[in-house]
Amino acid sequence: MVGMSGAYGGHSNGGESRAPNEAVVVRAPKEAVVVGAPPSEMEMAGAMGVVHKVAAQPAQSTASKMKGKVKETFFPDDPFRSFKGQPLRAQWVLAARYLFPVLEWLPGYSLSLFKSDLVAGLTIASLAIPQGISYAKLANLPPIIGLYSSFVPPLVYAVLGSSRDLAVGPVSIASLIMGSMLRQAVSPSAEPMLFLQLAFTSTFFAGLVQASLGILRLGFIIDFLSKATLVGFMAGAAIIVSLQQLKALLGIVHFTTQMGIVPVMASVFQHTNEWSWQTMLMGACFLVLLLAARHVSIRWPKFFWISACAPLASVIVSTLLVFLFKAQNHGISIIGSLKCGLNRPSWDKLLFDPTYLGLTMKTGLVTGIISLTEGVAVGRTFASLKDYQVDGNKEMMAIGLMNIVGSCTSCYVTTGAFSRSAVNHNAGCKTAMSNVVMALTVMVTLLFLMPLFVYTPNVVLGAIIIAAVIGLIDLPAAYNIWKMDKMDFLVCLCAFAGVIFISVQEGLAIAVGISIFRVLMQITRPRMMIQGNIKGTDIYRNLHQYKEAQRVPGFLILTIEAPINFANTNYLNERTKRWIEDESSSGNKQTELRVIILDLSAVPAIDTSGIAFLIDLKKSIEKHGLELVLVNPTGEVMEKIQRANDAHNHFRPDCLYLTTGEAIASLSGFAKMATP
Repeated sequence: MVGMSGAYGGHSNGGESRAPNEAVVVRAPKEAVVVGAPPSEMEMAGAMGVVHKVAAQPAQSTASKMKGKVKETFFPDDPFRSFKGQPLRAQWVLAARYLFPVLEWLPGYSLSLFKSDLVAGLTIASLAIPQGISYAKLANLPPIIGLYSSFVPPLVYAVLGSSRDLAVGPVSIASLIMGSMLRQAVSPSAEPMLFLQLAFTSTFFAGLVQASLGILRLGFIIDFLSKATLVGFMAGAAIIVSLQQLKALLGIVHFTTQMGIVPVMASVFQHTNEWSWQTMLMGACFLVLLLAARHVSIRWPKFFWISACAPLASVIVSTLLVFLFKAQNHGISIIGSLKCGLNRPSWDKLLFDPTYLGLTMKTGLVTGIISLTEGVAVGRTFASLKDYQVDGNKEMMAIGLMNIVGSCTSCYVTTGAFSRSAVNHNAGCKTAMSNVVMALTVMVTLLFLMPLFVYTPNVVLGAIIIAAVIGLIDLPAAYNIWKMDKMDFLVCLCAFAGVIFISVQEGLAIAVGISIFRVLMQITRPRMMIQGNIKGTDIYRNLHQYKEAQRVPGFLILTIEAPINFANTNYLNERTKRWIEDESSSGNKQTELRVIILDLSAVPAIDTSGIAFLIDLKKSIEKHGLELVLVNPTGEVMEKIQRANDAHNHFRPDCLYLTTGEAIASLSGFAKMATP
């Protein structure tokens, strides 16, 4: 045996027996008493040092362990901690507030708060009305559906949502995805009623997915959409959305139904005979106006209201111009008549026909995940700015129930949009009442103002969409990803290229697939390093990271920074043996390898395959006359090592040390004393 420990199977000085798996570490040159050492060896141990032991975590039953793991997986925020110690009446009140967040702020609502919310609500309504009409057309739905979707969902969210700043309504990306996926099976122009039914059914499934994720507390699933994936996906989708508006900006009648950049540009130049200079002139003028307003609001944030009011002002001015100059007779297409009235019930239009069930479920899943990711991310962003908490699971339930109710009231998929929420935030909103004000403003529009939109030109709606989605192209974020992590940038680039060259859903699938592959690579090829001693200290660090770190003669110090499981044991075994072979073949007797130290401080978990790896590695090393020492195994790892020792004493106490420094001091000191 190369090293020794002060833990033996006999009785301690106090007459108490020591557990066989308690490791005691001895270190020179400090003086200490080794508890439990036999008198015949006390002199040697006393000359060497301080006693520490690698303690196992307190014993727990299997049921309590499972309970803890389930709690940390599904309830990391412990949402029911406020219920503890409360009387029954108080618990009912807390439960009502948890389910209906409106009860948290409504009892203390005041006139001053309402004034702020009134201004914010009217401001976002001026943005929501033209965007609602525009995004509905982007989804190949009647424009009135976009306004319906800006009326009922905000009312539902005001009751169930926990964000004060989130402004709810249709969004460009979800509209694009829904329109493109449904159009692959049904033509919106040839079968408009069937297309509308599929849109409502897809919205129902989107809400069902979103609410289920919240109720079952599976929100971590959306974390597979990493920041790199979203940056690339959003940028690609923004370009596709903008290219789709070339139909309206150029006045083209026959336009491709495909989404890729190549077929879209081919369609643009194949129909140059349909280009309308009047449409192009009007579109260019209003697009410049909208982009200028956006630039002013970004440059001087106190003028946020300019970009907020610009879309509605563009609609009003362009409608007046078309009406006064009869521009519809000169090649400029208009929306046409829209019926007055509130949302009509649509639960009877939900279509669960097996022919289209797979399509609607797939569309609902994709649009639901995308819109949920955007809504939760936007809510958390503005919550951090105002220093309050947004419950992600409650947001999922709120957005999901909002879409389920919306699908039954002639609405399509909605969520919290960043541009609309930014305006709401900058306008000084205080609570979700701003959504109620916006919804009531849209209600008045639906009841009385719809005839005013008859002459609204489609080209202006296209310009509004382009001005809205251009903010989704985040070049600084892409540059930061490039600077920080080239692999993440590759994921970002794949998402971007997949969206613009293939399709929106395939591009997203490619990016998610690459992200998951990267996670799997990190699991199967964990980080493993050689450590050295920083001279003059008891600190051991990575040799490649710290140039001042030096190798310790006779020792190979390895550290693993990942869980050890069935997926990576073969790699760890091969990598460790290769390092041992490299060290053994050096040929220098003064630095001849004697001990391999495996630092497990950064190993949070281990499975049976991992324990088998450690046992096999120890046996293999001992055959070559070397010794394997484990340093600082964490609670779960130490527990499983103890269980392995119950059957066969593979890891004696003298193989377990608390720190690398103590292991080297103990083993080096014993080797010196053993040398004649």
